[in-house]
Amino acid sequence: MEYAIGLLSDPAAWAALATLIAMEIVLGIDNLIFISILTNKLPEEKRSFARRLGIGMAVVLRLALLGTVAIIVGLTAPVFTAFGHGFSWRDMILIAGGLFLVWKATKEIHHHVDPPEEGDMFEKASAAPSVAAAIGQILILDLVFSVDSIITAVGMTPHIPIMVVAVVVTVGVMLLAADPLANFIARNPTIVMLALGFLLLIGTTLIAEGFGAHVPKGYIYTAMAFSAGIELLNMFARRAKKKPSTTELH
Repeated sequence: MEYAIGLLSDPAAWAALATLIAMEIVLGIDNLIFISILTNKLPEEKRSFARRLGIGMAVVLRLALLGTVAIIVGLTAPVFTAFGHGFSWRDMILIAGGLFLVWKATKEIHHHVDPPEEGDMFEKASAAPSVAAAIGQILILDLVFSVDSIITAVGMTPHIPIMVVAVVVTVGVMLLAADPLANFIARNPTIVMLALGFLLLIGTTLIAEGFGAHVPKGYIYTAMAFSAGIELLNMFARRAKKKPSTTELH
């Protein structure tokens, strides 16, 4: 009880909590983009359920990992050395997660650029995942991001309750934003390709991080924000062209 009261009365703890929440929300954008693209391929009546179930199971996974924070932090110790770089379990997890993202994004881009023929039922069936498959892929990616974010969080605060509150608040924001973001992506086909490009960028960054090449997150998210801003301008321009002019009406 005294420990909790001490945290509540400590300005540094509140500052750490606010910083962690902001960091988790930013990192959660990657997850939401992936979840949106993945669940939008499901039958419409199952999409919202799959998003909420995936996010709910992801928070359980993340909270369980917080309970093993000492083990997670230990994953940064080098396991073997290759090409002059000591690879830790964290590095291998990041590389595996990055490869998974690059593979998934490349597969989805191929599906959009070269869609299956009308009569190719096998391709259509394989392109539409089941709810269980979608949830499984969401959990795989969340495991990768969870390990990285927990290691980062430990560097910001040693207090587990602060990390738990940050995770719960972030998940609440993700639950609120999941359906609107997914619906926005579904209504705008060009946004899908942009989002897949983001996943390729994030996957490549994870692989680079695994090989010891640190890429400042600010550069990544600035590039993503700039690209999203340009795409929004393109959307406004397309809508303006579709509107009938006043001269045509008269």
